[in-house]
Amino acid sequence: MSAAQPPITILVVDDDPGLTRLIGRALQREGFQTATAGSGLEATQWLKHHSADLMLLDLKLPDMEGPALVESLVSIGLSVPFIIITGQGDERVAVDMMKRGALDYLVKDVNFIEFVPTVVRRALSQLEKEQRLAAAEADRQRLEQEILQISELEQQRIGRDLHDDLGQQLAGLSIMATILGRSLAARDAPEAPEAARITDLLKKTVAMTRSLARGLHPVAAEPDGLMSALHDLAARMTSMFHIDCQFECPRAVQMNDNTAATHLYRIAQESVSNGVKHGHARHVRIILSSDVETLSLTIKDDGIGIGAPDPQQQGMGLRIMHYRAGMIGGRLAIEKQPGSGTQVTCSLPRESASAAAS
Repeated sequence: MSAAQPPITILVVDDDPGLTRLIGRALQREGFQTATAGSGLEATQWLKHHSADLMLLDLKLPDMEGPALVESLVSIGLSVPFIIITGQGDERVAVDMMKRGALDYLVKDVNFIEFVPTVVRRALSQLEKEQRLAAAEADRQRLEQEILQISELEQQRIGRDLHDDLGQQLAGLSIMATILGRSLAARDAPEAPEAARITDLLKKTVAMTRSLARGLHPVAAEPDGLMSALHDLAARMTSMFHIDCQFECPRAVQMNDNTAATHLYRIAQESVSNGVKHGHARHVRIILSSDVETLSLTIKDDGIGIGAPDPQQQGMGLRIMHYRAGMIGGRLAIEKQPGSGTQVTCSLPRESASAAAS
């Protein structure tokens, strides 16, 4: 145990004072700090003013059963990792308590005090492993979110560069080519038809560049930017895949958080793409709605259905959709339609989306 760290505190909850003294001495010899409580009420009061790393809990207390104390502590936000202490013959109840969260159990027999430090160390080691795993998982999720954010910002930067730099230069070249073509045509120059073809190609290139820029930076930083972007997405998907893709918004939905709006747009984009490419959908509806509490984005298609309830078994695109929803405080549901097709719904609280329905 590191000298820089405070000693680990074990709360012993048992109504036998002699037994709690023996347990306390055994644990103190191992370097643990101990506190005792003779009832559920006393344990609750102690935990309101102190903190414990682990609790040794007798199943039968004078004022309540051990399980009732655990439930009470959870309900008031004072839950503590615990080990059950039980008398001989109650092992079945102790095992049931382990299913409900107990780390281990101790039976009051002749070797009880001897085993207490070993069981406590084992439980603390398990807790430490779980905490490390939880911290590693949190770091992994944080890194994935940061990568997703960086990727989104980079796409937005490239989109701005395409629109503001390359797009403007191409537009200028297109104007110059148009003027040159008219000049050549007015003089009946043999190069006039070729100049006209160059002008036409430049115009198509300008249009393509603008389309790419919109795709990389799709949602304008305006309250109604998401509505406009989803309307454009539906039109673009209709043209690109030769399907019927409609955008519906019963009431205008304004969002002040452009980051959240962009994540919702990407979820819609991925959903429509999946529905067409994998579900072979011919009709798609993108529905944006908002009420007093919730903002919802729903994508429905008439394809063969691609619902997959387990995010860990889904493809990269679907996992990213789940990450996007989580990053903005939302919940993503992917369900097969009763007849055919798939419905993807992203719902988030209005405060999470900084949204307001007008």
